[in-house]
Amino acid sequence: MENRLDETANSTTLTNKQRGNEVTVRPATLDNLSIHQLAAHGEISQVETHLVKVIFNQGADPKTQARERESALSLASAGGFADIVNVLLKHDVDIDSYDWNGGTPLLYAVRGNHMKCAEALLRYGADITFEADSGYSPVALAVALGHKKVQNLLEEHILKLFRGPVSVSESI
Repeated sequence: MENRLDETANSTTLTNKQRGNEVTVRPATLDNLSIHQLAAHGEISQVETHLVKVIFNQGADPKTQARERESALSLASAGGFADIVNVLLKHDVDIDSYDWNGGTPLLYAVRGNHMKCAEALLRYGADITFEADSGYSPVALAVALGHKKVQNLLEEHILKLFRGPVSVSESI
């Protein structure tokens, strides 16, 4: 028994292709698949987004806040769930809602280094000047955490705000 090798150390996980299973037909898009098919394909973010839409269609209020004033938008932003953030933003939620900690959806997106969430929030008009109870604004938080891409995104957004709308004659 002492010479017996640990079976788990030598186990190999084979992919479907290695087993000889190959996909013969791929759907044109994921948009027309059922939730079951999405799950079977491992499209977790698509499943989550689909479930959120179903919940809203059944009457759930996307503006409801949890006990500590956490909004669904803040939680989705903190988790990096950009698809869900986009669904929530289309339901006219408070984009600058803050929780017990003074955190907003944009601050949570920056803290988690979630570019797509931050982009969506900025596109819908999130307040870039709001400071958390810690005193950090989104830009200051990005700098403090070393999130360079998010920092650049925020800085570019600020520059766009300073430039204002571009007229047709200026863009030529």
